[in-house]
Amino acid sequence: MQSVLTEKLWAYIVHNNPDLMISLQEDYSVTRYLEEKVNAVLPMVEQLLGEGRAPYIIEELCLNAMTEELQPSRYQYIRSVIEEEFNGDYERMKENGTLTYEVVNLIETCKGIFSDFDFNSENETNRHLRYAIIGQVHDYLA
Repeated sequence: MQSVLTEKLWAYIVHNNPDLMISLQEDYSVTRYLEEKVNAVLPMVEQLLGEGRAPYIIEELCLNAMTEELQPSRYQYIRSVIEEEFNGDYERMKENGTLTYEVVNLIETCKGIFSDFDFNSENETNRHLRYAIIGQVHDYLA
């Protein structure tokens, strides 16, 4: 179960938080981070196994617990803004292979905005947040 959880967590990070992935790789701390996260949910695994829960349910519940602080994804948020509002730039970056790199750079560029709005799942649909991000992306791409 530990190896499955580790693989699922890493896949989640690669897909939704490439900025974290890059940071962990630069610090050579991928293994430590994954082990800490998985070890933190092992009591939950034991409890759910004791309750007779199906493995796929245990995996999903544990993945949700391990990724709670990573949600919502700033990467996915910015990526969707670029795709919807700057589609020509989105397609160009996608074609030349720089989309992930540029979105990761934009996460850093938009850090203050995310902080000012206290970006979380309750306010990710806030139109003022979206407008602020659109403005920052526009400035970045100009």
